[in-house]
Amino acid sequence: MLKIIAIVVAVALAALLGYAATRPDTFRVARSTVIKAPPEKIFAQIEDFHRWGGWSPYEKLDPAMTRTYSSPASGPGATYGWTSQGKAGVGDMKITEAAAPSRLALDLNFTKPFAARNKVVFTLEPQGEATRVTWAMEGPAPYISKLMGVFFNMDRMVGRDFETGLANLRTATEG
Repeated sequence: MLKIIAIVVAVALAALLGYAATRPDTFRVARSTVIKAPPEKIFAQIEDFHRWGGWSPYEKLDPAMTRTYSSPASGPGATYGWTSQGKAGVGDMKITEAAAPSRLALDLNFTKPFAARNKVVFTLEPQGEATRVTWAMEGPAPYISKLMGVFFNMDRMVGRDFETGLANLRTATEG
């Protein structure tokens, strides 16, 4: 009987590992909202890392987080690093493209709790007196991420944070 249980567990484990291997090699998470503000006003909030504290949900993960900013303060080449003993981990961001007021791209790098290198893009599309803002992140999905993805839905987890951040951005810019 014990031998049958061991065989069933081994087959189930092999099936799980095999299924994880078939998952995509990349991931993409994106959320959009419409904000009743001109793109220039919204772009100013996302182009300057010093302003992220007013709307980014990640800024509130650890009140004791240490932050460093580079020069220039905004636009291509601007960098922002953080170190946290809590949920925020350790990482940095660098603006790689700023096409005001319609597109901002940056490299997002984590070193702790795990290493990851992702691309983030904000797009702003005027819609009458409002602006559609899309926050997207994409990157590679190594095998361990594929395996974790069997149990945890990254789109749902990160997507909720993006939705919160976009709602906060709306509050910060519509007034």
